[in-house]
Amino acid sequence: MLQDVSPSAPPLSGRPWIEQGWRDVVFVHWRVDASAVAPLLPHGVRPDTMAVDGSDDGATTWVGLIGFRFVDTAFPRFGVLGAASTLHAFGSVGDFVEVNVRVYTVDRSGRRGVAFLSLDASRLPPTLAARAATGLPYYWAQAEQRRGVDRVAYALRRHGTRLRSRFDVRIGEAVPSPSALETFLTARWGMHVRRAGVTRFWPNEHEPWRLYRAELTILHDDLVRAAGLPPALTELAPDSVLYSPGVTTRFGAGTP
Repeated sequence: MLQDVSPSAPPLSGRPWIEQGWRDVVFVHWRVDASAVAPLLPHGVRPDTMAVDGSDDGATTWVGLIGFRFVDTAFPRFGVLGAASTLHAFGSVGDFVEVNVRVYTVDRSGRRGVAFLSLDASRLPPTLAARAATGLPYYWAQAEQRRGVDRVAYALRRHGTRLRSRFDVRIGEAVPSPSALETFLTARWGMHVRRAGVTRFWPNEHEPWRLYRAELTILHDDLVRAAGLPPALTELAPDSVLYSPGVTTRFGAGTP
């Protein structure tokens, strides 16, 4: 059965293994033919599709360029069994900026999620730890966020490369009732990750997004092209730009 597109997360089974605050989240999205995305996906998943009007045409999928700040990372207490609330802050992780390129996936069990084509983070230790623990394609970057009264901007340069990304948005009116497409693009309750020859689904949960319309004022990006997507995609105006003040996210253990 195909999992519903829902603004509310299915509850995690068992205790979460990590909790993170995501703040000042900017979602920039382009529609793209599913055939351009399919070769980039982990084995066992296919592009999840939805047209602009919220219908499923079977051919239209989406590419997201997402920027945000990580804050208040917490892990389970070692040696403590029991409730999911037994988490504690792990201060050495620190707060940092991430910019990722993601696409939308569904597996053979009907679980909807995302697949990350790249994740650039501004702190080296969590970048190395996340790549080693999950197999996600994390990269170390020089990255920063700038915040104004009604503006948010992200800028980065991936270390050891010439790859850069910068995008600025102007925050507009609140979205009182997200459309089917806006829910599809933001309320994703897991990620598909391939590691050691196995594709796993890592579920997550958080409160429903508080979304705002946003206008893209500046975009210079190399990350989408470097991830293997059509080079001209970021030369086009995005089909959706949204902003959220953020959520607190909890991840469960990955399962095949």
